Amino acid sequence: MNLLKKLLFFFTKLNVKVKIVLVIILVVLGYLLFSRFTSSSNKTQYQTAQVSKGTLVVALTETGSVAVSNKVSIVTQASGIVTNVYVKSGEHVNAGDKIADVTLDTAGQQRQAQAYSSLISAQNNLNNTNAQLYTLQNQLFVANQKFVTDRGITNPTDQQKADPVYIEENAAWLAAEATYKNQGNVINQAQANLNNASLAYQLTSGTIVAPTSGTVSDLLITKGMQIGSSNTSAGSSTNTSNQTVASIQTGNSTAISVSVSEVDAPQIKVGQQATITFDALSNKTFTGKVQGIDTTGVSSSGVVTYPAIIVLDESESDILPNMSATASIITKVDNNVLLVPSAAVQTVGTSSTVRVLNNGQVTSIPVTVGDSSDSQTVISSGLTEGQTVVTGQTSTTSTSGSTSPFSSTNRSGGAGGGRAVFRAFGG
Repeated sequence: MNLLKKLLFFFTKLNVKVKIVLVIILVVLGYLLFSRFTSSSNKTQYQTAQVSKGTLVVALTETGSVAVSNKVSIVTQASGIVTNVYVKSGEHVNAGDKIADVTLDTAGQQRQAQAYSSLISAQNNLNNTNAQLYTLQNQLFVANQKFVTDRGITNPTDQQKADPVYIEENAAWLAAEATYKNQGNVINQAQANLNNASLAYQLTSGTIVAPTSGTVSDLLITKGMQIGSSNTSAGSSTNTSNQTVASIQTGNSTAISVSVSEVDAPQIKVGQQATITFDALSNKTFTGKVQGIDTTGVSSSGVVTYPAIIVLDESESDILPNMSATASIITKVDNNVLLVPSAAVQTVGTSSTVRVLNNGQVTSIPVTVGDSSDSQTVISSGLTEGQTVVTGQTSTTSTSGSTSPFSSTNRSGGAGGGRAVFRAFGG
């Protein structure tokens, strides 16, 4: 106590500047001593998971778009003013039912007249080809009878077959028969031309009808609206492309087309299950099956892809043509297998190891791996169910203990007391 009083008395007699310097020196020395007696250590914190039995689903993710939706467009090439609309969105219609009437303008009337002229020409051509069939049938009968009358022999000899008259009349008969049979193809072609001309005429008609049965949706016209082009030039109408006026929901299956890489293509098989999501319908997931894959492939800029079609199990009106889609195609399912997170597997060359945590000690164990997905890997041998494996680790610095220079004894403290902290995830 006397020593302390003397020091304090001595301190009070010192100059102010000297006092400040002494205080600073004491603070620095105290900090250095405290740091010297405070120890720090790096502790490793592990992320872990348990080896468990389960089912591994192996899937390939492919992107594409809607190729076929459950909607059919109602189109027209008519131009003019809409005078009547006979349906509303949500109504059911049958094929051929009236959708709307259009009073054609000059351009629309000219297009319809041209289409009607083509229709009449196609009808006349079909009539002529049918009439020609009867003529050819008659010619075939005449040639056959001539041959039978002159050289008709049940089992002619080689010498009789070499007779010039036999050869000539037999050839005439066969030629007439071939021409008669070929006329059937000519008639089919004429019928196809007539059907095409009829459809073209219907597109230019002022009466718009439903092309198929279903529910009307996306109605885009109303009474008094002008549709199509009304321009004319040099006495001919301006060509008008198809204009959509409404859609019909048919209830048919929806299909998407995805482009499969050449690496994935050999794994895609008809009938495989798939889950499908759409960018525009982020809160919904659909299921479907692989309908087929084009194994010929398409090459673009040196990259080969193979188009595959996936048909959805259920259609929905929200799925629209050309929507972007992502399909996860299930290529393999492994049941009742040992699984670990893929992050737990370390592979060098052909050898794989897994770090196992047991009683605070980490041991690297060789394993044999099987199939894997984005998140899990099958362990064929090397581990047993229930073991704890390391999937990751982080190192942290914390105070494990300190000795205060201001006390007579050392106190052990700090978070964890130097003990490793383990954190488990999953299994």
